[in-house]
Amino acid sequence: MTPEHAEDVAAETWVQVLRGLRTFTGNESSWRAWLFTTARRRVLDQVRHRNRHPSEPLDDISAGEVPRAPGAEQVAMDNIATEAAIALVSRLPEQQAEVIMLRVVAGLDTDVVAEMLGRSPGAVRVAAHRGLKRLATLLSGAGVTL
Repeated sequence: MTPEHAEDVAAETWVQVLRGLRTFTGNESSWRAWLFTTARRRVLDQVRHRNRHPSEPLDDISAGEVPRAPGAEQVAMDNIATEAAIALVSRLPEQQAEVIMLRVVAGLDTDVVAEMLGRSPGAVRVAAHRGLKRLATLLSGAGVTL
C-alpha cells in the first residue's frame, strides 16, 4: 500500500471510529480490538477498490498516450456550429427535420426511423432526400458551399 493510500485508510478509519464511538461499549482491550477491526476493514475496502479500479502512474505513460481534451475555443466553436445546424434544420418542414435529426444527426438506420415515426422506409428515404436537398439550397443561399 502506498503512503497516499495509507493516509486515506487512516482518515477513513478515524471517520468510522468517530461515527461509531457513541455506540461503543467495553474496556481498553475491546477498544483496541474494535479500532483494529475497523482499520482492517478499511484496508480491505481500499484493496478491493484498487482491484476494481486499477490505475497506472502517469510517469509510465508516453506523451502520445495521454488523453487530449479539446480546448475551450474548440468547444465554443463546436457549440456555435451545432446551434447553427439545429437552427437551419428547424427551417425544414417538421417531417423532414425529424427524419434528418434521426438519420443524419443520431445516425439511426432507415428501418428504425420508419418504425419510430410510423412511416414506411421509402417515405423516410424520400423525406431525408428532400430535407438534405432543401438544406443544400438554404446553405447555398447563405453563401456556404458543400
